[in-house]
Amino acid sequence: MSAEAPDQVSDRTLEGWIARQRWYAAKGGTPALRTIAEVDGTRLVLDDAATGPVLYQVPVAAHAGDDPAAEPVDGTTDTDWVRGLATRIDADPSSLRPIGAVTASRVLSGEQSNTSVICDTASGEQVIVKVFRVLHHGDNPDVTTQLALSAAGSDRVPSVYGALRATWPDTGRADGTASGHLAFAQEFLPGLEDAWRVALRDARAGTSWDAQAGALGGALAEVHRTLATALPTRPADQDRRDAAVATMHARLDAAVREAPTVEPHVDAVRAVYERAAASHWPDLQRIHGDLHLGQVLAAPEPRGWVFLDFEGEPLRPLAERTLPDVTLRDVAGMLRSFDYVAGALAHDAEFVDAGAWAQAAREAFLDGYRSGTGGDLAEHRALLDAFELDKALYEVVYETRNRPDWAGIPLAAVARLAAGGAD
Repeated sequence: MSAEAPDQVSDRTLEGWIARQRWYAAKGGTPALRTIAEVDGTRLVLDDAATGPVLYQVPVAAHAGDDPAAEPVDGTTDTDWVRGLATRIDADPSSLRPIGAVTASRVLSGEQSNTSVICDTASGEQVIVKVFRVLHHGDNPDVTTQLALSAAGSDRVPSVYGALRATWPDTGRADGTASGHLAFAQEFLPGLEDAWRVALRDARAGTSWDAQAGALGGALAEVHRTLATALPTRPADQDRRDAAVATMHARLDAAVREAPTVEPHVDAVRAVYERAAASHWPDLQRIHGDLHLGQVLAAPEPRGWVFLDFEGEPLRPLAERTLPDVTLRDVAGMLRSFDYVAGALAHDAEFVDAGAWAQAAREAFLDGYRSGTGGDLAEHRALLDAFELDKALYEVVYETRNRPDWAGIPLAAVARLAAGGAD
């Protein structure tokens, strides 16, 4: 049996394979691939898709057989390739601690946009290495935010080992070169449930979540405090405020087009946005950006809640996701997640009314966050309501497209918040 070297695997061979991968962005489309570079043991392949060009990282280990059209072996499934990746991460100047020798590896199943590999190491520690499939010029906030938190000694994120950066040709840039992150390595925490699963189980059983929600609010406040000292902050100047509010209005317009059920609330929603625009805004800083209960792990005490995936909203451009933002966006995201616990149980085969549970959890979470920051959330109530409305409108559109029976969950929040009945 012969094996074709990675650089001999043709772009045409890759096209059929990449179209079937979960992380391929142009689902249902026909890839038109061309390799633009091979850097740090991986191929960078540009897809001139009908939906717009996308640059993919495709690590090709080899492919076996005499047929040159045989499918390649994805490097993430090959332990030898993973060993080489770990070595390159260890050598990167941004690395905080060495991964060391990788003795075994396996791909974590179920991911949509990236590929994570669980590595056993000679030291006995387990490391999870996230390989970014879609590449962008600039720093990936998932890397830089968690690097900053880990370097500051925070245990509210998995301990960071390091990251791998690379440069590649980009004719669209003035200097002809782009750079960004290829991979990110951090502590693997096996056997932990995420907060969404824990909350669903407890809400179904009617178990109070006041203590857990309060601790979660305090943990988020701790993350925000650490990020405010570890990374730059800046005042919320008028331009930034105007841009944020304009984005809210644009989201509302889009929601009305796709979900006419929003129409009766439009004037009231705009009034909330105008109150937010005229209110006092806190300083802007790095935040999580896409926070919900599924992004938090329940670790045993004394560690407690651990936050994951700081990439921000995946549909926002990378350059926007790295900008300082309002911490209340994260608070609003978690409030919406508690609301969804009650909504999910109302749609369960065995109906459970968890409305009171969710309301109590929301209040306890806000109390914990308020205690952790030492601030007065009442001062920013109009702004928090605006961010929660904005998120709920995003959810209305998502549910209308994907789960119409669930659209009533966020629509009820839109009606409540627009009417000024927020908690």
